[in-house]
Amino acid sequence: MRTPSEGDEPRAEEKDTNGEVLWVWCYPSTTAPLRDLLLRKCCLTDENKLLHPFVFGQYRRTWFYITTVEVPDSSVLKKVTHFSIVLTAKDFNPEKYSTFARILCRMYLKHGSPVKMMESYIAVLTKGICQSEENGSFLSKDFDARKAYLAGSIKDIVSQFGMETVILHTALMLKKRIVVYHPKIEAVQEFTRTLPALVWHRQDWTILHSYVHLNADELEALQLCPGYIAGFVDLEVSSRPDLYDVFVNLADSEITIAPLAKEAMTMGKLHKEIGQLIVQSAEDPEKSDSQVIQDISLKTREILSNLAPFSEVSGDGEKLVLNFELLKQRRFPPATENFLYHLAAAEQMLNI
Repeated sequence: MRTPSEGDEPRAEEKDTNGEVLWVWCYPSTTAPLRDLLLRKCCLTDENKLLHPFVFGQYRRTWFYITTVEVPDSSVLKKVTHFSIVLTAKDFNPEKYSTFARILCRMYLKHGSPVKMMESYIAVLTKGICQSEENGSFLSKDFDARKAYLAGSIKDIVSQFGMETVILHTALMLKKRIVVYHPKIEAVQEFTRTLPALVWHRQDWTILHSYVHLNADELEALQLCPGYIAGFVDLEVSSRPDLYDVFVNLADSEITIAPLAKEAMTMGKLHKEIGQLIVQSAEDPEKSDSQVIQDISLKTREILSNLAPFSEVSGDGEKLVLNFELLKQRRFPPATENFLYHLAAAEQMLNI
């Protein structure tokens, strides 16, 4: 973790034997919209719904990690059937925060009070470590951000979508809006967290919003982002084309390009090349997921280098901009020219 000022914050919610969900404690304070969101994400508020041991997502640049456990009869927590511990942070690292939250959960089950948890929490904030013989130890530096980025499986995505994976790659390259639907949140989160690796050269997981509800406040926050990957468990999102350029129905293995995005997403010979490279690399049993990512990244950099001969320094001398006339003179196939133009726009290389 980091210094306290950077704001990893623990909170707890409990569900009692009467079925009521209570926001029990929080350190430090939180805003009303974030509290409402966390209660919505926490599976304790859903009647007769499955327990989700761990969910994560992002809201207005704050990551939330929610761990939920059932309370055994042996616990000192009487009249409590379940509770959730929420950690909010500024970084994407599900493995780090789920590991730490499980330790905090064991402490809460044993002591029934947040005091011991807070001691461990502050130890991690200040020293990066907490040690407990009975509850396990946690070392912050064991959880590298790069490991979190590589935790998903690109090979699984290609196995499911084959050549259509190039649609996802193109959408990400052009910083388009991707919405992913599956009724199971675990499937949504596993799939969406892996997608940013298709554009590894950016190493940007801030585009990921892995657990979104069709709630006005959440959708307003989402739509402030120019391009994103958003995960939903409500199929109603499929009838909201204002929210996406590309819609992935994970349950049915279908990818749909929204009508308004079709012009920018026109596929040509270049895309076929990229798709073939992705499939060939992913289907190689000798290659690991990280090697597949490396192959895609090399191809991506090659494409970006294609823009170099048509770029010039802007009038203020601050950045490279695309000279569209030079691009047109090369007489690329229309789909390739179109893609390179929209790629320059995504890379902020247009002189507007």
